[in-house]
Amino acid sequence: MSDRARHAAGSALFLVAAPGTAAVLVPWLLTGFESEDPWIGLRLAGWVLIAAGAAVVLHAFWRFVAEGLGTPAPPAAPQRLVVGGIYRHVRNPMYVAVLAVILGEALVLGRPVLLAYAAALWAVFAAFVRFYEEPTLAARFGAGYDAYRSAVPAWLPRLRPWRG
Repeated sequence: MSDRARHAAGSALFLVAAPGTAAVLVPWLLTGFESEDPWIGLRLAGWVLIAAGAAVVLHAFWRFVAEGLGTPAPPAAPQRLVVGGIYRHVRNPMYVAVLAVILGEALVLGRPVLLAYAAALWAVFAAFVRFYEEPTLAARFGAGYDAYRSAVPAWLPRLRPWRG
């Protein structure tokens, strides 16, 4: 099996385990995916968030395989700093996308418990990024990561892509 195929397989497993658990399993456990029949406009907005979030998650995972030569899973971290594609707009697109999916589910289902879950999950993500990911990436990629971190926001995407 080639390195790329191995990285793709590892990324696929991690996709199911991490974002799959956070954005599908836990919301299902909290709601049973039973709807409170919200207004159609909220449902449509929710489906847009779900579709966009899912597309961004898949794109971000692929960037780790194609550009980073690794996976998003810490034990099989990428060999190169991933700064292409959606990463030119926001440093944490996977976390932002998972939160978008959960917020979309909250709108589609009309279930406020998912809004509370999204807020709690964002706090967990933010702490993980601040206390593990950022120091790890700074130690591993040095000045390249520092320049990237200075130019690209962590949570709210910039409109124009970074060209660093």
